[in-house]
Amino acid sequence: MLASIITSIFFSIGYSYAQTGFVGPLARIYDPSLPNVVSLNRYASVMPYHFFRNISNGPSTPTFGSTSVPNDTSFALADEADFLVFDNERASEILGPNPSYEFVFEVSEAVHEAPVYVASQNKLYLSQLAPPPGYLPQLVVDLNQDPPTLSEYLSDPPVYAPNGGTFHNGLIYWGASGGNNSIGGMEQRVGLRTLDPLTNKSTTILNNYFGYYFNTVDDLFVHPNGDIWFTDPDYSWFNKLTDTPPQLPTATYRFRPSTGATSIVEDTLLQPNGIALAPNNQTIYISDTGAVSGPISPFLPSLGATFNATRPRTIYAFDLSSDATYLTN
Repeated sequence: MLASIITSIFFSIGYSYAQTGFVGPLARIYDPSLPNVVSLNRYASVMPYHFFRNISNGPSTPTFGSTSVPNDTSFALADEADFLVFDNERASEILGPNPSYEFVFEVSEAVHEAPVYVASQNKLYLSQLAPPPGYLPQLVVDLNQDPPTLSEYLSDPPVYAPNGGTFHNGLIYWGASGGNNSIGGMEQRVGLRTLDPLTNKSTTILNNYFGYYFNTVDDLFVHPNGDIWFTDPDYSWFNKLTDTPPQLPTATYRFRPSTGATSIVEDTLLQPNGIALAPNNQTIYISDTGAVSGPISPFLPSLGATFNATRPRTIYAFDLSSDATYLTN
């Protein structure tokens, strides 16, 4: 009997210890006048048991706000919010007095990428990828109109599946992620293109690495010295945007247009995706979206990609060498 009482006390104490640190509510309306803005208490770093967030191996993952927290129903506010606030002190500075978003255009179910603003035209260029594969027209938003208009356009020659884009010295630089033996009356391979927005003429400036096709050319930036840094994951194969399976490991490259030389600068990330140069030109940020991946075989057609929550969804910061040619960490 005594042993049973001691055991009961032990488990009761253990259970109460497991709940320490929780301070509710986890979520609240940031400001009564802004019901679409929800503030999270201490990042919801301690949740009351039993909470659970579903893991999906499908094409997407359940959001943080969809986490089930039955013992603090306030967290359901996070799933309904337009804006989530993690830092109350900086929220007003970032969001302003009346944060909102506006539905502007209805577009297809294609993946839309590579927004590039051309100030001289006051136009925003962007791409539309698969589905369906093999679609060539891209999109442009004319901000000179009130309200702005959205229309399709074709460059000359067309650029298949621009994925990343940036503006530099009067030209749009596209990371062209589509590869096809015959599309729009011509062969196109994954690589780098430029587009003159004034003449609508496009030019291929890179389409191979020592004879091998690139995999995707997902994102890019142009360094002030003119070098183009770009990522090359496998997503064009998974999305059926290219008719050949990957021939190269996933990697990040530096291309020097003045000489034509291309160098691998990073090859440890599973699926290098976004890339950006810090304003001080000393740090390069690269994201690894290896959580979205799929099987690759030269003997099989593309089987698509799935989401695996145990794989990377990470942004890495790399130091750039003083001569801006390689990463130092």
